[in-house]
Amino acid sequence: MTGGHVLIVDYGSQFTQLIARRIREQKVYCEVVPPTVDAESIRARPPKAVILAGGPASVTESDAPPFEPALLDLGVPVLGICYGLQVLVQHLGGTVEPGHGGEYGRAELTLGAIDDVLLGDVPHRSTVWMSHGDGVVGLPPRFEVLATSPSSPFAAVRATDRPIYGLQFHPEVHHTEAGKTLLTNFLRRVVGLTGEWTMESFLETQTRALRDEIGDGHVICGVSGGVDSTVVAVMLQRAIGGQLHCIFVDNGLLRAGEAEEVQRFFREDLKIDLETLDASKLFLDRLRSEEDPEKKRISIGHTFVEAFEQAAARHQEASFLAQGTLYPDVIESQSVWGPSATIKTHHNVGGLPERMNLKVVEPLRELFKDEVRELADRLGLSDHLSRRHPFPGPGLAVRVVGEVTEERLVMLRAADRIVTEEIRAGGWYDKLWQAFAVFLPIRSVGVMGDGRTYEQTIAVRCVTSNDAMTADWAHVPYEILGKISNRIINEVQGVNRVVYDISSKPPATIEWE
Repeated sequence: MTGGHVLIVDYGSQFTQLIARRIREQKVYCEVVPPTVDAESIRARPPKAVILAGGPASVTESDAPPFEPALLDLGVPVLGICYGLQVLVQHLGGTVEPGHGGEYGRAELTLGAIDDVLLGDVPHRSTVWMSHGDGVVGLPPRFEVLATSPSSPFAAVRATDRPIYGLQFHPEVHHTEAGKTLLTNFLRRVVGLTGEWTMESFLETQTRALRDEIGDGHVICGVSGGVDSTVVAVMLQRAIGGQLHCIFVDNGLLRAGEAEEVQRFFREDLKIDLETLDASKLFLDRLRSEEDPEKKRISIGHTFVEAFEQAAARHQEASFLAQGTLYPDVIESQSVWGPSATIKTHHNVGGLPERMNLKVVEPLRELFKDEVRELADRLGLSDHLSRRHPFPGPGLAVRVVGEVTEERLVMLRAADRIVTEEIRAGGWYDKLWQAFAVFLPIRSVGVMGDGRTYEQTIAVRCVTSNDAMTADWAHVPYEILGKISNRIINEVQGVNRVVYDISSKPPATIEWE
């Protein structure tokens, strides 16, 4: 068995995406589905293995997420993680009790006497990460213990008559020392997958699928200059050539020189025809006097739809709209708890496809961000693009705290340019997930020359992260921060104070609004 995919059932865990990422790192394709997935859908495209992920619910509650028995009828290996273990135990006749043997954080795992391929190369004792309130107190018939922890006598278990495994801890988080080994053992030794899902195979398959789906039709693609929309445009150009129509809406909320850079890159480097609509005045007019972050996003979203419709109206022949939707967006939208309240408004297109009566094309909907960057490399795009820091959909509007005005944007653009220049010059750009400036509507007293000043404040935000789900403030050398502060205060008129944001996510977010 070499090809095939792994099905991950999401019961609402904050770590579900990490499981998917760990599997993709092994070059094995996986899909995340909600627990409401029906038996017919499962049988229509049967997986080679099933992983039941964690979740915050209790299997003992009446409103707990459902379990689909057809998952066990497939006859393929099954791995239950945390809640996934407990739902397996309960379904197969074991006992789970609420609040019994709860563990949170690091714990010591001790292997038992049974030798199993799942535990190959796992040390006899190692640190694992626990996060559970309920506990297994009795195993189903024909199950046995593989490992224990101080509070979990059933930390790792298996069925004796079929390839069903359960782990009370989370192997996907980096705190679990042998987590990668355990997941690799499951994929390679238990399931028999060799890892053949590569960006080359994805690109070949997806290009062929785009040609088949679009046929002789025409596609409108909105581009921003970011890696996601650029990769979509390049893939479509390779697949359908002149049937692609790219539109760039300049919302006036971009970084210094960005609008000009995007247009030059598409027209000169990529040789892709690009239509530009300068709607900056319209966006700023709509944002006037608005200070609420969510209302700012809504205004920008509605204005974008209006501007994009205006530009797209010149292409009546188009029947498709291309979007840079990524897999985390897909997972979020089908969550067991419904679309998360944390999805920011600007991640969606406000019903644009329905209003324009267009069919959506989403070539990247199976990929994570790091995979999109790898795909950009395969497409021959420059590191400058593929390794570019993420930029929010509403642009600088969410980096101007409070009302967005042209005066504030001018100061922010100048400060942000300095942050990027000094971070690059210091060799830190590729070490960071994001580095940027934020305009704070806070005036403070300062002294410049022999005079008193009462001027604005700029915050500098630099974070490290793997996927933006969590982030730590970056320990950028004081020398670099000092240069940033000195240049901003001396070069940006109207600013006399610079502060450094040392908040992590959570509890803070990466962006300020």
